[in-house]
Amino acid sequence: MSKKPHVIIAMKVSKEVENYIAEHCTYQKWTGEGGMPQAELLKLINEADGLLTSGARRIDKELLDQAPRLKVVSNIAVGYNNFNLEEMKAHHVLGTHTPYVLDDTVADLVFGLILASARRIPELDRFVKAGQWKKGMDEVLFGSDVHHKILGIIGMGRIGKAIGQRAVKGFDMKLLYHNRSRNEEVEENLGAKYCTLDSLLQESDFVVLMTPLTPETRDLMGSREFDLMKPTSFFINASRGETVDEQALIEGLKQGKIRGAGLDVFRKEPVDSQNPLLQFPNVITIPHIGSSTALVRDAMAMRATQNLVNALKGEGPIDLVPELR
Repeated sequence: MSKKPHVIIAMKVSKEVENYIAEHCTYQKWTGEGGMPQAELLKLINEADGLLTSGARRIDKELLDQAPRLKVVSNIAVGYNNFNLEEMKAHHVLGTHTPYVLDDTVADLVFGLILASARRIPELDRFVKAGQWKKGMDEVLFGSDVHHKILGIIGMGRIGKAIGQRAVKGFDMKLLYHNRSRNEEVEENLGAKYCTLDSLLQESDFVVLMTPLTPETRDLMGSREFDLMKPTSFFINASRGETVDEQALIEGLKQGKIRGAGLDVFRKEPVDSQNPLLQFPNVITIPHIGSSTALVRDAMAMRATQNLVNALKGEGPIDLVPELR
């Protein structure tokens, strides 16, 4: 009988995931809070054929140099900017992620940010709880409409499409998008209009950033881009914090270049308590919870586990990242 491959589970997972791995592999797992500390992982990685981890852990030269047996790293995440792709190629290590599973869940959250920003829901919730709501108040409570407005999506992938469906079919919004390439499906099915980034920023009432983090998208939204937006518009970011020049966003808010923002991601996570973005009443700040439902997280972990096992069995992972194919 051939020896089973050995796997490190570097974060807490469900019993179902653990049992699936146990059918095919030997394993060591982390049971503490958060993920396995890097120092602990580096002690164990030299014996590992596979690694199951979150998208927060850097897979870099330091780790790969100490992992002569490693064949695959499986991210429980859609994003994989934690992968040093060139080093993984050089070390002949596969990398996988978990697309598709969370598309609708993230789209729900993004639309929640759109509605909450426009109608000032968190701000006015605090207003009521602080005892500031008085009889006869009217204009001080006004928000902005969402229905029939213009939504611009930067990055029309699967999640962008799901957001667009909610906008067009649920709120009768006009849909603009900017992407590396045309998406004829959303144009045909949702009436979406492909346009330049500048045109999208100038025309949209709500700008949603959904690009992956790449060298080309780092700091994609800066001072020039916020200058182009309408002073009545809202900016929503559920992609990666590094896609936005945070200081430019802060200055834009201070100067009234945009009406407000809804942010699920930040350049530094957890966000620094002194970050000026936390002081704006018209900025919604939530802790990177795009996929945070129990059902979706369990599905992501199982998908990542299947990717890991398939790769170790030589069957080919389901969701190999494109750059490592």
